[in-house]
Amino acid sequence: MNNYFSSDFKLGILGGGQLGKMLLTETQKFDIYTCVLETSKDAPCANICDEFHIGSLLDFDTVYQFGKKVNTLTFEIENVNVDALEQLEKEGVHVYPSSKTLRTIQNKAIQKAFYVKHNIPTAEFSRFAKADEIINTNLSYPFVWKSALFGYDGTGVKIVKSSDDLKSLPNVECIVEKLIPFKNELAVIVARNIDGDIKTYPVVEMEFHPEANQVEYVICPARISEEIAEKATKVALKVSQAFQHVGLLAVELFLTKDDEILVNEVAPRPHNSGHYSIEASYTNQFEQHIRAILNLPLGDTSSKVGGVMVNLVGEEGYSGNVVYKNMDTILKMDGVTPHIYGKKLTRPFRNMGHVTMVHEDLNTAREIAEKVKSTIKVISNS
Repeated sequence: MNNYFSSDFKLGILGGGQLGKMLLTETQKFDIYTCVLETSKDAPCANICDEFHIGSLLDFDTVYQFGKKVNTLTFEIENVNVDALEQLEKEGVHVYPSSKTLRTIQNKAIQKAFYVKHNIPTAEFSRFAKADEIINTNLSYPFVWKSALFGYDGTGVKIVKSSDDLKSLPNVECIVEKLIPFKNELAVIVARNIDGDIKTYPVVEMEFHPEANQVEYVICPARISEEIAEKATKVALKVSQAFQHVGLLAVELFLTKDDEILVNEVAPRPHNSGHYSIEASYTNQFEQHIRAILNLPLGDTSSKVGGVMVNLVGEEGYSGNVVYKNMDTILKMDGVTPHIYGKKLTRPFRNMGHVTMVHEDLNTAREIAEKVKSTIKVISNS
């Protein structure tokens, strides 16, 4: 018998950003006591958890001392001190996903080697201790450069088209990937609880901003054949099986021009590709993550209706106190639900919120998404 619904149970979350905020919405359904550790006092989670602690997520002692205060510990961001998580596990704190899972995923070079070891299809790559080592390597341009550590939302990723582009790369541990001529970028979210029960969400299609290299639209279900969807799901399940993770695992995939499925990378947490599920699914990804890490029965992952999500990011040329322009206009549209993350300051391409469109006809939902994108503007008042 678990004690997750007793008055003395405490759930800890490392990171207090928008993913943590949306996780907290689900813990409130179950009246779970929550503790959050975050670096900024102005983080989205600051005023909606039971305990809010300020400190570095990369500092061993800070993470360790925070973890000792809770029964189960999870995270909404990968950039945390894994050594502290490992020590907490040894002392009886339940950490999900595990330190072992996070240690592999946290470093993109190690993550890619993991795929090769487990015969998981992925793009060819080379690993470098420093970016300046690439200069003396016989590589074919163009290729994709990725920082091994601390990349997110398009940060730490660059398409290198010539030797001149190498000069602007930070001199850090990195990988170089073969540039894949893909038709679509897809994603599958796999939920796995402590008992090993597994459920997958429908395959979604992701459209990326060409300049910022971050997700702009997510379409569910993906506009692909059943055969391709089944193939993508099988690959995602193989990745899940290899990691033996607990919680959510978002598996980002390439659909090549030859209809092959390649794994791009994964995230062991709720993911941008699953935000549509708040309105469109019977069990949204955030509730599912809570169910999984507390070993509760997993919920229904099927969709009630087709959904399209558009990210709200800071407009170019604006930095400062955020203003959401034309919000009243999109609220007049049927099936449109905005989610504002609570970040006080905007800057170009900063992820500030998202809007979900639900409609029985997916093409109509996608058209509405275009209107929303062109209508609402994330600017500053300064």
